[in-house]
Amino acid sequence: MKHTYKIEGMTCNNCKASAEKYLSALEHITNVSVHLENGEAEVTMDKHITTNVLQNSLPEKYTLSEKDEKNVFSSNMVVDEEKTKLQQLKPLLLIIFYITTASVLLHYKDWSWSEFMLDFMGLFYVVFGFFKMLDLKGFPESFKMYDPLAKRIPIYGWIYPFIETALGLMFLMRFEVSIALVVTLVVLGITTIGVTKALLDKKSIRCACLGTALKLPMTEATFIENTIMIIMAVLMLLNIF
Repeated sequence: MKHTYKIEGMTCNNCKASAEKYLSALEHITNVSVHLENGEAEVTMDKHITTNVLQNSLPEKYTLSEKDEKNVFSSNMVVDEEKTKLQQLKPLLLIIFYITTASVLLHYKDWSWSEFMLDFMGLFYVVFGFFKMLDLKGFPESFKMYDPLAKRIPIYGWIYPFIETALGLMFLMRFEVSIALVVTLVVLGITTIGVTKALLDKKSIRCACLGTALKLPMTEATFIENTIMIIMAVLMLLNIF
């Protein structure tokens, strides 16, 4: 008999191999196939094994649970999914709110849209770069699942958090702002292409915008945050030139 389970905590191919190794070691397990992209594991067994036994076989960093099968005719399905999506996006929305508030407070006495946007972009990069730095080993694997350049050039995923941090400091210090704006258009433009493709293909993957420390789904919010930054960069470049 074959069962499908959800596994949370996997961030790279090493995690996938580790989960397969520990599950396959259990008695009565005949085959294990772990899918990193959607965080699922297909387990074939010749005798029923409880979820607790499967969970206990894995390291503490992984959380295994039975995959919920939703009734497509249920009128509550859409409401439940939306609620879950909002709950998952709560950290991202809070961070955007605090960045926006801080940027407004810095200039509310002597308001300037250009100064507001520079500080918003600077704080955005510094904060998002910080979260990526929390797991420099796991971030590249998650990032390359949707970023076209990271897929082709793996080292790009490793240096991306440093690029973000550098751009953030350049905006906050008003250092070579025009160069930082052009780089912003390039790096976020590439990422947005990958995000758009993932959304159109309806892939169930994790967004790496806040690294792997926070479990965020790839949603329209990811596309919107990138688009806002790109629009700001375009407006600032038009203002400069």
